[in-house]
Amino acid sequence: MTEIETYKTIIMKKHLLLLFLSAVLSCAHCAAQVQKENDTFEGYEITPQGAWCWFADPRALHHESKDGRIDKTYIGYIDTHGNIKAMQIDRNTNRTDEVLVRSWFQPDDHNNPTFLVLPDERVMIFYSRHTDDPCFYYRVTREPGDITTLGEEKIIKTRNNTTYPSPFILSDDPNHIYLCWRGIGWHPTIGRLLIPDAAGNTGFDWGPYQIVQSTGARPYAKYTSNGKDEIYLAYTTGHPDNEQPNYIYFNEIDIKSLTLRDINGKVLSVIQDGPHRVNKKPEYIAAYPDAVVEHSDYRNWLWEVALDSSGKPCIAMVRISPDKKNHDYYYVQWTGKEWKKTFLAHGGGHFHQTPDTERCYSGGMAIDKKNDGQIYASVPMEGLYGSVYEIVKYIVHEDGSVGSEPITRNSHKNNSRPYFISGVENEPLYLTWMYGDYYDWIVSSKRPKAYCTAIHSIEPLFEDGLALSYEPVKQGLLKKSGIKKLSVNLPDEFTISLMLENNGATFKGTEWNFGNFSFGIDGRTAKPFLMVDQSFYGSSNVLGNSDAWKRYGRATDGKWLEPEMPDTLHLCITYSGGKLRTYINGLMDQSVTVEKVVVSKLESNCPEGISGKYRVYDRLLSQTEIKRLE
Repeated sequence: MTEIETYKTIIMKKHLLLLFLSAVLSCAHCAAQVQKENDTFEGYEITPQGAWCWFADPRALHHESKDGRIDKTYIGYIDTHGNIKAMQIDRNTNRTDEVLVRSWFQPDDHNNPTFLVLPDERVMIFYSRHTDDPCFYYRVTREPGDITTLGEEKIIKTRNNTTYPSPFILSDDPNHIYLCWRGIGWHPTIGRLLIPDAAGNTGFDWGPYQIVQSTGARPYAKYTSNGKDEIYLAYTTGHPDNEQPNYIYFNEIDIKSLTLRDINGKVLSVIQDGPHRVNKKPEYIAAYPDAVVEHSDYRNWLWEVALDSSGKPCIAMVRISPDKKNHDYYYVQWTGKEWKKTFLAHGGGHFHQTPDTERCYSGGMAIDKKNDGQIYASVPMEGLYGSVYEIVKYIVHEDGSVGSEPITRNSHKNNSRPYFISGVENEPLYLTWMYGDYYDWIVSSKRPKAYCTAIHSIEPLFEDGLALSYEPVKQGLLKKSGIKKLSVNLPDEFTISLMLENNGATFKGTEWNFGNFSFGIDGRTAKPFLMVDQSFYGSSNVLGNSDAWKRYGRATDGKWLEPEMPDTLHLCITYSGGKLRTYINGLMDQSVTVEKVVVSKLESNCPEGISGKYRVYDRLLSQTEIKRLE
């Protein structure tokens, strides 16, 4: 073989080797691409049982104090057992706490709680029944930024039924809370509250007043503010199920003059003198062109109103076809001269599994508060498990074009009602949503499952203090009565777990004495309590659920059905750092500051039929560990 032939052979071998490597890399790339396409991301679970509507806000927020001591995210929701709950995520301590805000409430997803951070950084939580109760319920934390220290439940009475609380504190008036909701005549309503005192008490010192009067029966409003001196509201003529066409309007509330204005400052009304009247006539559009955002022949509905980085309002809305089968998502911006609408995506039809009700329920939208022109939407996508609603981020560019990026993919169940958490700076947990099956907004005999959804997030929670194993230092069976000496030396922290069954009995009237403190359940109110030495600490929550609603018709009639006692009950008591805390079925119920507790015995005083077992641990179990106890 000549030198030239040898050289050609080497070149050919190198070429073949390169072809082989290229083929291998190509196959690897294809495999990675297939793996990516077949990859599943459904977010991370915040709680396995929770839901929310989208007209009461903020249903979640993030708060950081100036001195850095508080760096927390709060997320609220309600489950089908009528438990109003909230998750607290502490970035300073890498700790999460899930709190029972209120048990035995109307099991309806319209009743999700909303949050407000007060000037002294206490957290105030509002909640109300779905338009059949003339009051708001609220609780205020005893300590700044810590919802594990919620004070007792209190009530703000109103003359009209309420729903959808949206509270604001503005820097130009830090001594008041401006509360917006659906109230008088089922219309947008506003009232001014005093900042709660040290005991959590407050009340109206102005209003409530109806803001607008529509020709429709039930206008739906979304609110936001500039944080300084104005509250903004976008609202519809009525409910799109009943209204076609259904217009969308935008107004501003000036808290200094207490007037309602259009976006250019034109005064529409003095709020306390009576509501501004809106309608769908050409004369109204001609008279108030800047107050009308949308006046097409469609069934329109709102998902959010926000301000962009320049302070101009933007609106997430859905345009629904007359037959309610097609939902189209739009992003609306005020340019300074007009309302500019940009089509984002086809949102499918109603997202839920019940075809004969609420056909205007879209998957949902949320506006990114940090990045202009970015919107998260729930849209139907074909994936590994069929057509499932996925969360997609849409980006509206300056030239009007729209890009998109998937957030979830190949999910097993629907991802719906996304929510962008306000107050985030460098917070990685900025987006949450509902995940799972949805049949109805209220529990009833017709649809007892209602909203079988979890709350998911874009970032995982901390696995706070989860040990591989945690054995009790003392355990045994609980007897109806009698005293069991606990011959164990406990450190300055401990956990006591009681696993109980009521075999045809009731938990009412039970009590356990551990030394200088005891835990019991009131025989009359069915509310738990702690006794430490001679001090009484009562819970705001009934030891019962709202499962009775499953046996009655679908209605918002103002009735309170009897709470049902659970058949099994997990009670847990922890002590650490001067905090004595109680947990009911894994949810934190009470937190009491106590200088010293003594554990020397387990004295049981229970009605006939209560049985179970106890466990004592010589350390503080995290809430994650408590939930995993069997």
